[in-house]
Amino acid sequence: MKPLFLALAALSLGAPAFAQDAAVGMGEFKKCKACHAIVAPDGTEVQKGGRTGPNLYGVVGRPVAGVADFDYGDALRSAGADGAVWDEASLVAYITDPTVWLREKTGDAGAKSKMSFRLRAKQADLVAYLGSVAN
Repeated sequence: MKPLFLALAALSLGAPAFAQDAAVGMGEFKKCKACHAIVAPDGTEVQKGGRTGPNLYGVVGRPVAGVADFDYGDALRSAGADGAVWDEASLVAYITDPTVWLREKTGDAGAKSKMSFRLRAKQADLVAYLGSVAN
């Protein structure tokens, strides 16, 4: 039994931190469409959606609170004031619980997010999808 356990343990060390399946993430985006769209710079609608939240085209690698004409909340603007950029890990943490992420990032225990939705599963898949549409 020990050799099997050791082999499985060794295999798990090489596994990625987040399982990423962009096809699954594309399906997960339907939960985001009420507030967000994905629109390419040329105006092509990759995913139709709401305009309450910022356009998510190119969000992976974009500065936090980085859409110039979007009215972000104070806490998110503060979180991006140091030049922070959305990477996969920060996006996964943010969509899991935006308020907790903002409080940790800003150090402000009263920070609140305008985003009330929290995605409790398949966050990495959604982020993989968001990263795939802008590349």
